[in-house]
Amino acid sequence: MYNFEINDSLKPGLYCVSTPIGNLGDITFRAVYILNKSDLILSEDTRVSSKLLSRFNINTKLLSNHKFNEKKNIKNVLNLLKENKIISIISDAGTPTISDPGGILINECIKNKINIFPVPGSSAVAAAISISGFSNNFFFCGFLPDKKLQIDQLFQKISNLNYSIVFFISPKKIKKITDQIQKYFNDRDILITREMTKFHEEYIRDKVKNLNNINISEKGEITVVISENSNLENRLQVIEESVKKKIIKLLKKMSIKDITSKISKENNISKKIVYDYCLKKKNEI
Repeated sequence: MYNFEINDSLKPGLYCVSTPIGNLGDITFRAVYILNKSDLILSEDTRVSSKLLSRFNINTKLLSNHKFNEKKNIKNVLNLLKENKIISIISDAGTPTISDPGGILINECIKNKINIFPVPGSSAVAAAISISGFSNNFFFCGFLPDKKLQIDQLFQKISNLNYSIVFFISPKKIKKITDQIQKYFNDRDILITREMTKFHEEYIRDKVKNLNNINISEKGEITVVISENSNLENRLQVIEESVKKKIIKLLKKMSIKDITSKISKENNISKKIVYDYCLKKKNEI
């Protein structure tokens, strides 16, 4: 017999309930309990959710709530919440509102001071990062934009961050943007996870520069993790000559603290490096 704490008197409000990303065995006891006790469940795709609820004998009414009708549902859902009903929101897989519908409702609940409760569980992002071996400081992109120009603009911005990069993508699409991934992250490592927690789950580890040679099945869903850039960290410790000249000028009219904050933010340079250089030049003046 499992021992776990259940609160029989659930507070009214919106419950953001995580569901399995593949293996139904990953659902939590608390998630099953709350879904059973809910007056209504908002579901991204009722056909997908019905299978989950049926597996765990949950008979709560489902309401379709996807990106095309989320705004339309807001008024009725808010009215129910104001009547102290218990409403849960779930996505097809993983944690709701993260690259899935729900964000609009969350913000409306905040505006109306309605209780919002997270019910933690499966997350493709956390799962992929946990086995990557890369830095756990990461930047999550969600689903990549559709247009190549938008992807270029995004990759250009985040390539200067010394974080692991995580994004969702289809197996077919990753083959179409291999050149863009290599353009901005060529000296990094990559983990490609496909169908995590499912029977045919697959994990591919390699160098980004070898991406053209990687054979990826076109079936299923992919979460990609690109490693942090260790070379970037070393580069950012060096102050370029143009920046040094700017610091010297600023020392005549700003405090070292303000200069350090400004230069560090504008040039992605360690505050300690900037502060030490400012101190050195200040003593020379």
